[in-house]
Amino acid sequence: MSAYVISEVEMRDAEGFEAYRIIAAKTIAQYGGRYLVRGGAATLIEGSPPPKTIIVVEFPTMERLREWYASPEYAEALRVRQTALDRRLVFVEGVAPD
Repeated sequence: MSAYVISEVEMRDAEGFEAYRIIAAKTIAQYGGRYLVRGGAATLIEGSPPPKTIIVVEFPTMERLREWYASPEYAEALRVRQTALDRRLVFVEGVAPD
């Protein structure tokens, strides 16, 4: 069953943010993930506060998603992230196929 990373991001440092994006994208692909949403325009319809930059990544399974997040390859991106951006990160299981 697919699993998703939903990230709400606020950039603090443009150069660091770009470095994070490059490293993260490479590791996501390496672990079988693919971007579904990567910072496109977002419109708030209900609730608050206004959305920040939204990223949604699909992985084949929750196990693979967790392997990616704990991987030595992604650890480099996490180090860059500490100063480049603030975020909320959520892991969500997808719906089982009928």
